Amino acid sequence: MNKILDEVSITKAADRVEGIESSRKGNTHRTWFRGGTGSRPPKAMQMMPETAVLDYVLKGWAPDAPSINETTKVTAFGSCFAAYISDWLASRHYNVLTRNKESNAYVVSCGEGMVNSFVILQQFEWAFEGKSFDAPLWHGYKAEEFGYDEDVRQETLRLFNDTDVFILTLGLSEIWYDEPTGGVFWRTLPKGKYDPERHKFRVSTVEENRDNLREIYQLIRKHRPDARIILTLSPIPLVTTFREESCISANSVSKAVLRVAIDEVMREFKDEGYLFYWPSYEIVTDVFTYPFKPDRRHLQPAVQEFIMMTFERVWCEKAPTDTAYLGQWLRAKSASGQLIEGIDWAVSAGKTGKLRHMLKRNRISEHNVTDEKAKELITRYLDEVEAQSE
Repeated sequence: MNKILDEVSITKAADRVEGIESSRKGNTHRTWFRGGTGSRPPKAMQMMPETAVLDYVLKGWAPDAPSINETTKVTAFGSCFAAYISDWLASRHYNVLTRNKESNAYVVSCGEGMVNSFVILQQFEWAFEGKSFDAPLWHGYKAEEFGYDEDVRQETLRLFNDTDVFILTLGLSEIWYDEPTGGVFWRTLPKGKYDPERHKFRVSTVEENRDNLREIYQLIRKHRPDARIILTLSPIPLVTTFREESCISANSVSKAVLRVAIDEVMREFKDEGYLFYWPSYEIVTDVFTYPFKPDRRHLQPAVQEFIMMTFERVWCEKAPTDTAYLGQWLRAKSASGQLIEGIDWAVSAGKTGKLRHMLKRNRISEHNVTDEKAKELITRYLDEVEAQSE
């Protein structure tokens, strides 16, 4: 063990305990009080291991223990990212009610087209409380008008009443609405139905979205008191904006409005133990260098699969193995440009020999500082895979 022997070093160590730090010139300054529960953003090396998302992104958001199994009834709808979640869980043989193609509920046929908090709330108000709407607000993917059919409402109610876990994905805060009634459309509205005197566009506020989420939470707690609710924010950017500003800056505002609204509701209700947040947005925007396909909207499959494998690891009782999780992490890091491109393919195709060969390259990571750690991870993955095949 290294011992501090000189008087200057001992003084500096004592000062750090007292919140005093010495500069290189010998001057001292007092650091700010940082509290007892805070955390700092991780450095590049800390974000290299496969546990980085679990350690630095999911802090404070994970449930106490996994609770979704193959008998748990899951309903997932909202923006297009809800389809990723539904498809992944269904492919793993979980009971996703919104993947029942025989159901005529709109949350099944158009569930990933309900892109804002207003229309998600509409489904709960309609199903649970029988609320009616004074304008034709709902339209399918082919611009067909969806009415307020009582049979569909009853099917939606049945589905909601059967649900153990609701996964609700918010997409954007830009909305089109019917001015006379104030009703909000699912997305925009069919071109042939557009009336500039009646149909208007605006950016909804943090307060409006917070209130919508609060009401959704309270409706579910009233009618399904034991159900859990997981809120997510889609990392998929706007396909277009109806503002005069650039789509890039409009997307930043749209996501920020929703993220703040979610956080305010989480702070209000989290301690009751039924409301949770899944940080898919932060995983995409803060963990990976370039996680999107060339269209800059849709995620690279390896990144998308890593997000869902992480969800399984945290929420599902039947979690992926440590080796499979490490392999998916390497694939996602490769697909997003943080490791050389061929690693994604080699791991996916089971080409262990190819991976061994890649380790001989001078550099396989985007930064010199992380290269040694990247090679260490790949070596460990190969050792685990080869040990399992013996």
